[in-house]
Parts: sequence; C-alpha cells; structure tokens
Amino acid sequence: MTPAGRRRPYAPRLPREQRREQLLDAAMTVIAEQGYRGVTIEAIAQQAGVTRPVVYNLFDGLAALLGELLGRQEQRALRQLAEAVPGELGDGVDPDRVVVDGIRAFLGAVAADPDTWRPILLPPEGTPRVVRARVARNRMVVLARVQSIAAWALERRGGPPGVDPELLARTMLIAGEEGGRLVLSDPERFTPQRLSSFAASLLAGLAGGSRR
Repeated sequence: MTPAGRRRPYAPRLPREQRREQLLDAAMTVIAEQGYRGVTIEAIAQQAGVTRPVVYNLFDGLAALLGELLGRQEQRALRQLAEAVPGELGDGVDPDRVVVDGIRAFLGAVAADPDTWRPILLPPEGTPRVVRARVARNRMVVLARVQSIAAWALERRGGPPGVDPELLARTMLIAGEEGGRLVLSDPERFTPQRLSSFAASLLAGLAGGSRR
C-alpha cells in the first residue's frame, strides 16, 4: 500500500518480455541504491510501479528473479569484455596499441553501462556468495586471455629481462579493475581518455620513449 492508503498508480500493460526486462532493471536499481539486503519482491514492485502479483506472474520468486538478473548482467559484462580484448593478434599489430585500445574500450564500457559494472567492481555490502563466486570465475577467464596478450606483447615488443607474463597479466588486470573503479567513483575526474592516455605514456616510457 502506498502512503496515506493511496492506491498505486496504474502501470501500463507491457508485453511479457518487456515487463521482465523492466523488473530486472528495477531490481538493479534497488541493488544500486540499497544493496542486496534491500532487495525484496515488494521493493522491486514499487520501483517498477507494479503490484507484487505482477512480479510473481513472471518469476517464481526472488531467487529466480535474482538468478536471471545475474545471468543477464554476466552476459552483458562478458560481451563488453570480448569487444575490449581482441581475439586475434596478427604480426602487423602494434602491441602497445592493442593494450591502450583495450583499456580505452573497457573503461568506455564501464562509463557507458555503470549499472552492469558497479556490482562487479564495487560490490555492495551483503553481496551473495553465489554472485561473488561467479564474478571470481569470470575474472579467471579474463585473466587467462590477458595473460596470452601479455606474453604475445612481450615477445613482439620486448621488455625488461625476466618479466613474468603471468604476473604482468595479473598486474594489468588489477590496474584495469582499479581504473574501472575510478571511472565509477569519480567519472568527471577519471575519464577513459585520461586513463588510457596515461597507459600510452607509460608504455612509451618503458620503451625508452621510442614508441608513441
């Protein structure tokens, strides 16, 4: 019941799939504002401007709704990462450009879709264990791809003797995640362009200033 006993405003009828997406978006908003501990069927219904029966008509319960939300957001994040991390590395490709373009694409995705990345990079208090486990599993998949790029880049461009590709990949991943947190926390100060330009300058410095 709304304040003072007023009836909830009538929610326009939507096609089933469109309503499902609306409810998933509403759940994302509740999570962003209140954390997972604030997520209930009632909170989601209020956010979407519908009644509880509308939610239960589309989802078997809160666990089912959150499971579908997690799957949707996971696929969005992986798709955006796939676009940022190149799948093929040719002989004529500049390794520094691959790294810088990848950083810019990833941080641009974070800036354009903060609702997808905030629960991953800035998980709210009370984040369920299953969510943390899926994020950790996907992080290992990304790390493996970054490591292959790091090894390729070291072979192509050279670097300080004895650089460990695995440790380099982990350092790159940690730096990328921290860049994403900065973009989310202070987007006006830490823009994708600023952070990717810093990466380009750093790589140029490591090459003795010969690569621009």
